[in-house]
Parts: sequence; structure tokens; C-alpha cells
Amino acid sequence: MRRRPGPSARLRLTLSYAGFLAVAGALLLVVVWVFILRYVPDNSQGLLGVAPNRYLLVRTFAPAAAAAMAFLLVFGLVGGWILAGRMLAPLTRITDAARLAGEGSLSHRIRMEGRQDEFRELADAFDTMLGRLESHVAEQRRFAANASHELRTPLAISRTLLDVARKDPTRDRGELVARLQAVNTRAIDLTEALLLLSRSDRGTFTREGVDLSLVAEEAAETLLPLAERRGVTLDVTGGTARTSGSAELLLRMATNLVQNAVVHNLPTGGTVSVRTEAHGSTGVLRVENTGRRLPPELVPTLTEPFQRGTERARTDEHPGVGLGLALVHSIVRAHDGTLDLEPRAEGGLVVTVRLPAAP
Repeated sequence: MRRRPGPSARLRLTLSYAGFLAVAGALLLVVVWVFILRYVPDNSQGLLGVAPNRYLLVRTFAPAAAAAMAFLLVFGLVGGWILAGRMLAPLTRITDAARLAGEGSLSHRIRMEGRQDEFRELADAFDTMLGRLESHVAEQRRFAANASHELRTPLAISRTLLDVARKDPTRDRGELVARLQAVNTRAIDLTEALLLLSRSDRGTFTREGVDLSLVAEEAAETLLPLAERRGVTLDVTGGTARTSGSAELLLRMATNLVQNAVVHNLPTGGTVSVRTEAHGSTGVLRVENTGRRLPPELVPTLTEPFQRGTERARTDEHPGVGLGLALVHSIVRAHDGTLDLEPRAEGGLVVTVRLPAAP
């Protein structure tokens, strides 16, 4: 934004300091005049019949007072300039850091030393903001790179299948069509997941009353055949937990949680427990499953797009597109809730969603 040039804050503070000293000196002279000199008789005998009189005192005092006022003015200007520079030095560092951030350098930090005050509190808040912004930008870059790779993979597979069909006309067309359909279905699912992720990030949805217990039951009922095929026991318990939000997005959230719990489970004899409850002004949805042990430091990465466990999601390993918990995190955040992931000591994961209760 273009602005007209004006005096700097340092100059204004300097003039304020100098003006304050000048006014204080002038008030002191007024006090001397009002309470001392005015009571000195202006005659040849002076005060109590002893010289000097008021005229002599004024002539003697006036040059010294003028010199003192001049000294106060100069001292105020010089001292004010130095003090203002020292006071505004932290603000200069914050301004330089803001300019670097505006030019794209988000790794710079102020890290202002010293005791706590308003400037250092501002610097710490600015450093925190830069850290979050840098993390968000890095996450978006990883997301864009992973999304482009995931979208390119089915297209590359489709091109390969078409090249094989063109070079080998005798190849079974039914098998080719089935594989192309599977690849295209995967690409469509990925595209829809990306669109849903974008929609939940923007928060463009109509809020209505939703019962998390009914959402959990519907998600479990939908995924019951998958659990039976994998030999996983699916259990849904708990009471009413009402919240406010999009029924479609909250159902997708619960479905993703239950599907992840079923898919990433033990080969045989696994269990998935889904429980809903209300705690005061919070509705809670908790999904707990058995499975392999997860290192605690790797659990926070599970909410990143295209991440599964310790490795990046691949199109040929598990069903899904690697956006399950990323979608859940985005939906929970859009509903002003919190998402907690905690590894179980015996293996598996406990995912807890807390959403504000409906008024």
C-alpha cells in the first residue's frame, strides 16, 4: 500500500521526550516565579530591607534559566533519539522478519532474547505464526506433489494397458476392460476424495443437528461386509452424542475411521470398537482397533495426505487413496473439533474425535 512519507516513529518519540522536558522545565520556572520571586519586593531595599531586590534577582536568574532550558531541550533531543532507538530496535527486527516473510523466506525467526515485554511477546507470536505458516506451506507442497503422483499413476497404467492392447490384438479384451475399469474407478475415487477434502477445508456446508451415535451405526453397518471378509469383529456401543454440522461430511468421517480400523488390523482375529458418548458440551466419537504396533513419533504423520503408517500410500497395496485420516482431520477441523491419535501399547490405534455439542 502506497502512503505519503511522514516522520518516523523514532523522530516523533524524540520530539515527545524533548517537548516533555521543555514543558517540565518551563513549569519549574513558573513555580519559582509564583512561589519565590513574586514575593521579593521590587524596590531599592529588597527583601527584609536587604538587597538584592526582584529586579536584580530576575536579571541574575534569567540567563541561567535560559541556559538550563536550552540544555534541557538539547538533552531531550539527544537522549530522546538514543532512547527511542533502543526502544524501537525490537520493532525494527520484527519489521525485517516480516519483509523476509513477504519475500517468501518463512524459515527466518526473530528469537528475541531478554525478559518478557510487549515487543518480545509480539516477536514470539510472530515466530509462532511463521512456524505454522511454514509447516502449512510445506504440507501443501507435499500434498500437491503426492496428489500429482497419485493422479498420474492410474493414467500411466491406463496408457500402458492401451498400448498392450494395441500391440497385442489377440489379448483377452474382457480382462483389459476389467483392469481399465478398476484403474478408472480408483482415479475417480481419488478425485472425489480431493474435492471433498477441498470442500471440508473451505467449510462451505450447511450445519444441522447430527447424532454421532446414528452416524457411527450407519458407518459400521456399511462396512460390516468388509469386516466379515477380513475376519474382524466390529462392535458399536455408546449413547447419544449430538453435534452440529454436515451430516454427509460427518458420515464420511466416521466411515473413514471405521474403514481404516478394519483395513489396518490383524490378519485374523482383529477387533474394532466404536463408541459414542457426550461429555458436557462435547460429543465424543472413539474408534479403537487392534493391529501392529506404531511408534509414537510416527502417529502424527498419519493425518497427512497420502500417508499410511511409516510409508507413503501406494496404489497397489491397500484399498483407498491415502486420504482417509487426512479427510477426517479436515472434517473435524471444519466442525471446530479436535482429533487425537494414540497408539495402543499392545498394537493398534485409538482415534478420538471431539466435537462441540449441538445447542
